[in-house]
Amino acid sequence: MPEGDTVHRVAAHLHRALAGRVLTRADLRVPKLAAVQLAGERVDEVVAVGKHLLHRIGPFTLHTHLGMDGEWQVLRPGARWPSPAHRARVVLANERVETVGFDLPVVELVPREREGELVGYLGPDLLGPSWNADEAVRRLAAAPEREIADALLDQRTLAGLGNEYVNELCFLRGLDPRTPVARSGDLAALVDLAHRLIVANRDRVERTTTGDLRRGRRSFVYDREGLACLRCGTRIVRDRHGGVGSGLGAGSTSRGSDESRVSYRCPVCQPPPGP
Repeated sequence: MPEGDTVHRVAAHLHRALAGRVLTRADLRVPKLAAVQLAGERVDEVVAVGKHLLHRIGPFTLHTHLGMDGEWQVLRPGARWPSPAHRARVVLANERVETVGFDLPVVELVPREREGELVGYLGPDLLGPSWNADEAVRRLAAAPEREIADALLDQRTLAGLGNEYVNELCFLRGLDPRTPVARSGDLAALVDLAHRLIVANRDRVERTTTGDLRRGRRSFVYDREGLACLRCGTRIVRDRHGGVGSGLGAGSTSRGSDESRVSYRCPVCQPPPGP
């Protein structure tokens, strides 16, 4: 599932393409919204809240989520779509561009004043204008027995982190991902590091947590099973930790995908929490 920095870049790209212009075409290709007419409405803005995308269109908010496989494409009018038409869930076009959302697991439309029903349950957004580190720390500390990786992945705690960032944060703080929150040390320092890492990567496609953009050197542990730890040379191992809510929609109780519960760690730099 894309990390919050990826979703914020998608929102910025869509905003540049659509904001301030009137829709000439709007197809919402989900049964409950098939009859909705948005053509003729003005797009005021497109923003990201954590991993959620919000198109503010006239009096409405269109809420979409990329999930594991979703994507948005910005195309020239009449250009060939890069994916089959049956995979399109949303088409929004103006006189200059056509934007198409493919394989979106969430497509919802509500009056704008009800937007909070869609994303109000989320924790502080690491890349949002009202980021609140103290509230993120408070929410993190509220479940002291929870595994730290689960707590960081839970979008109700803080919004925007995915498995890649969580694995890297655990390495950088010397934590086994299964360590209980109460034994994870300085939570304020952990939250501050999460914020600094995601902000540093917000405006570039090639994410790095090591400061090195060379292929194979961009992460310390994530997706590096069997490779040497960049710090001590020990082989990285692949483990699992408990599942968390996916954060796909308000009130979601999904435990997320299997991949969201995979962790990578260095056995030396991140010793197990013990009994």
